[in-house]
Amino acid sequence: MGGALVFVGTRVPVQTLLEHLQAGDSLDEFLRNFPSVHREQAVAALEVAKDLLSQPSRAAASLTSDHVSAAPLPGESPVRECE
Repeated sequence: MGGALVFVGTRVPVQTLLEHLQAGDSLDEFLRNFPSVHREQAVAALEVAKDLLSQPSRAAASLTSDHVSAAPLPGESPVRECE
């Protein structure tokens, strides 16, 4: 899993959330299957993905290690790079 973005405090890759949603699972189903992921984390990750898709150049430039490393504070990204 080296380099994969995971939800802070878990080893659950953010990609897993996207794959579950793509397969037709609801957010609630995903959260039941991965209880270590909090709803706020999943929603925030989806908002980041939405931003990346709506404004790729601006969002990609703003995605720094500050957004993917330490445990999130209110208003910060819920994901970090897996080590």
